[in-house]
Order: sequence, then structure tokens, then C-alpha cells
Amino acid sequence: MNDLNKKALSGLLRLVIILAGLLFTVAWTIRYWQAWVFLSVFFASVLAITLYLTKNDPSLLARRIRAGPHAEKEPAQKVIQLLGAVAFVGVIVFPAVDHRLAWSAVSPYVSLAGDVLVALGLFLIFLVFKENTYTSAVIEVDVKQTVVATGPYRLVRHPMYAGALVMLLGVPLALGSLWGLVTIIPITFVIVWRLLDEEKFLAGNLPGYSEYRSRVKHRLVPFIW
Repeated sequence: MNDLNKKALSGLLRLVIILAGLLFTVAWTIRYWQAWVFLSVFFASVLAITLYLTKNDPSLLARRIRAGPHAEKEPAQKVIQLLGAVAFVGVIVFPAVDHRLAWSAVSPYVSLAGDVLVALGLFLIFLVFKENTYTSAVIEVDVKQTVVATGPYRLVRHPMYAGALVMLLGVPLALGSLWGLVTIIPITFVIVWRLLDEEKFLAGNLPGYSEYRSRVKHRLVPFIW
């Protein structure tokens, strides 16, 4: 196993440990089956994507593990990334608070449906990775990069963010929280801000992107926006 693969897998393991720590600490119990199932689904899905990239697209894997506010070159994106990280923590923590205080009464079937959304959202992201090797975790344009207009990019201009929103919508439900759905509002605003700023950057730096934008009308949701 090379250093890149080790870094990617250790990063995934650290992320899952952090998520587990947040969930079980805030809920103040390990008897939280919804959290165990969610963590299992999330870990298995991201692990499958990571293993696929280690074998089929290590260049993309290298782009994906270079992430966070410190990695961004655009000042606005540094702020957006920081706000996105805070909003994501809210998506995880608030359902655990709900579980501890028993605000919501959620059917196990609803929680399992949330896990399905988590897996579906990550699968959509996987389809984007298969189609576009330049889906970096930071806003940048590679010297060899060209506009991708095939696969999910035929439907919306930002299919990866669409998949992320599907996944995020599933998280509170998977964790057994209806009140946790409120946390989707701030993180959606952050994602919209990020993609709007990204479009300005791509239009100015990626040849052919303005033409692509005029052909594919919708940014995030087909036939709506």
C-alpha cells in the first residue's frame, strides 16, 4: 500500500472516529442503534469509493484528500469551507441532542430510509467521480482540465453537490431526528454560496464553461434550479 492510499484510508478512519465521538458523547450513550447503523453505512460507502479510486483514479484521490479551508486558494472559499465545516458538525450533533432529550419520535423505518438516502447520495457522488477526474475538493482548474458535459453533468451543472444534499438530508433521519432536518437549511445555503462562487471562477478560468452553462440551465435540481 502506497503513501497516498494509507493517507486516504487513515483520513477516513479518523473522520469516522470523530463522528462517532461526537454522536455518542453528545447523546451520552452508546445505546444509540441509529448512530451505529449510520456510521456503518457511511463508512462502508466512503470506503468503497476510496478503494475504487485507489485502483482506478489515484490522481482524483489525491485531489480529494487535499481539502479544507487551508487548502483553498480563493479567499471567499476559505470562509465558505469553514462555515461548511461548522454547518456539517451541526447536522451531526443536533440529532444526537434530539436523541438525548427525546424530542422526536421517529419510526425505525424512517431511520432506515435515512440510511438509504445517505447511501444514495454517496452513490451519486461516486457517479460524478467516475465521470470527472477533476472533481477536486478545492476550487481550482488543472492545466489539462476540460469541461465535462456527460453523465450526471447532462442534468445539472453541480451533480456532486446535489448528491451531497441527498446524503445530508438523510443524516438526521438516519439518526432518528425530525428536528435535525432544520440543520439542512444552513448547510444548503453554504453549498449554494459555494457553487455560485465556483461558477464565477470556472467561467473565468475554464475554457468552454460559459458555453456549457448556457446549455445546461439547472445548477442543482433538474427542471427547478
